Amino acid sequence: MTHDVRGVIARAKGAPAELTRVLVPDPGPGEALVAIQACGVCHTDLHYREAGIGEDFPYLLGHEAAGVVEAVGEGVTGVAPGDFVVLNWRAVCGECRACRRGRPWYCFATHNASQKMTLADGTPLSPALGIGAFVDKTLVAAGQCTKVDPAAPAEVAGLLGCGVMAGLGAALNTAPVVRGDTVAVIGCGGVGDAAILGAQLAGARTIIGVDVDPRKLEWARQFGATHVINSRETDPVERIRELTGGFGADVVIEAIGRPETYEQAFYARDLAGTVVLVGVPTPRMRLDMPLLDFFGRGGALKSSWYGDCLPERDFPMLTDLYLQGRLPLDKFVTETIGLDDVEEAFAKMERGEVLRSVVKL
Repeated sequence: MTHDVRGVIARAKGAPAELTRVLVPDPGPGEALVAIQACGVCHTDLHYREAGIGEDFPYLLGHEAAGVVEAVGEGVTGVAPGDFVVLNWRAVCGECRACRRGRPWYCFATHNASQKMTLADGTPLSPALGIGAFVDKTLVAAGQCTKVDPAAPAEVAGLLGCGVMAGLGAALNTAPVVRGDTVAVIGCGGVGDAAILGAQLAGARTIIGVDVDPRKLEWARQFGATHVINSRETDPVERIRELTGGFGADVVIEAIGRPETYEQAFYARDLAGTVVLVGVPTPRMRLDMPLLDFFGRGGALKSSWYGDCLPERDFPMLTDLYLQGRLPLDKFVTETIGLDDVEEAFAKMERGEVLRSVVKL
């Protein structure tokens, strides 16, 4: 059986997101059909639309989602119809060299659905991050479905599928921030604010938010920043040092993905501090810095891919923290919209007007 549903696609580089018919097959072996209830509008989807990740058009956009499993294919035992799930793009294989070494968050062989979703004329679609969730129903590998408590609203739980998890994980898993650390976060959008929230959860004593937008700096305070710096007005490196006893921060998280802000992060850390890159650069970006400075500063330079999360470990735990009132995920939801509003949501994102627009279906 094929399901005829609505979905948002990008047909070509720079083309506006378009609402159209999508055909979704019934799940085959190892696959699951999920009825999407909510999906966040993430900057990664804009990267897909602009060919910043690849050029395998047309793309079925959307990936930061939660919904209910409608059907499963042969051999699926981990989820069943009726389960409330958050979708993830790290369906670990359990067999690659990273998994065998006990580091499944680095899995080198994550898997997606084998069958293709298509346009009405049969053109195969490339689902964003192997998910494609700006659609009424999507087909994924069953391992991409992580069961969480259904008491959590879908528009909140779905945020764990990408941006919020990336920021929280950069602080909690990748750095990791420990009690008493000083932390600076450069870029106070959704990912950066999640990193600030993660630093607060970990017990950081000083948390510094850096941005050029006063509205985003106010958001940073709401998520736990003890100090904020407008880098249009103040040298962020010097000010971070002033706020950390002249030494620099123990952890600096770069949540923009630009060479100039990465360089700021590098020099704003303590001599043995840690830099975490969680912002996503574009393929043509380059960094030109003295190699001697890398040699002379020690510490660690890390990249955080999906917050180094393990979905089956992290999603249920973070959902429980939300339901206990200890993790204010609902603060990230600026607005809820329909499928036909995705293009305008991209524009609002680029103008810095929202933390997250969330599509509700």
